[in-house]
Amino acid sequence: MKGAQQKIYTVNNNLNATHNVLCAIVESGLDIHLVHLGTMGVYGYGTAGMKIPEGYLNVQVVTEKGEVIEQEILYPANPGSIYHMTKTQDQLFFGFYNQNDGVKVTDLHQGIVWGTQTVQTRLDERLINRFDYDGDYGTVLNRFLMQAVINYPLTVHGTGGQTRAFIHIQDTVRCIQIALENPPAAGDRVNILNQMTETYRVRDLANLVSEITGVPIEYVKNPRNEDDENELHVSNDRFLGLGLEPITLDNGLLDEVSDIAKKYSHRCDKSKIKCVSYWNARKD
Repeated sequence: MKGAQQKIYTVNNNLNATHNVLCAIVESGLDIHLVHLGTMGVYGYGTAGMKIPEGYLNVQVVTEKGEVIEQEILYPANPGSIYHMTKTQDQLFFGFYNQNDGVKVTDLHQGIVWGTQTVQTRLDERLINRFDYDGDYGTVLNRFLMQAVINYPLTVHGTGGQTRAFIHIQDTVRCIQIALENPPAAGDRVNILNQMTETYRVRDLANLVSEITGVPIEYVKNPRNEDDENELHVSNDRFLGLGLEPITLDNGLLDEVSDIAKKYSHRCDKSKIKCVSYWNARKD
């Protein structure tokens, strides 16, 4: 969202990559199950007034004769960024190639990933995952953790009432494994699962980090074009039913502070923490 060139690159890169993979699957003639790591952002971050289902929504449609018929449709997309918009269009690619060519697809609508270690990466420090804390790529929790260990006030955008879905990186790996082990049958529609384990308001997340570290919170102007406050209730019953045992922020966050953020805080570039990319041309 930094500018036109970045938007053009995101659209070209994301959509062409997805479409190329689907074309390759069809041309190969092989029985391939595509697992797509998508985003909860396809649903949007407004208050839905309901628990968001896993991909599909049952609706009633009134015909011109006044009859009521029931249909099942993709949950209405409401992207909040160019990236999220490309993910909503991925859904249409999957639906078309599933119906037209019989491609088996599982689409994982993933929440914000936190944590940097899995069982495997803990075996050797060289396997550690990336930890982005900057204003462009850093997810909100990573930013808060890095700010806390260098005693930099936790910067909350707007009121902090934005509610988001979260999942630990180990649970992400486990969910992908579950998806691979439970492929859709031939002829099944696109399989959509919500890959998240809990939701938090940003200000509540900041309070949680502040309580652990003692670093104060600072509320700043929101550079994004989004609702100040929203509710987010999400169904994730299918992964839980398939054996997922979530790692929650309550029982895993302290390890992330001590094992990662503190250990590598000397590498932090404070000038990169502040978010300077605006969602649109208005910067007032």
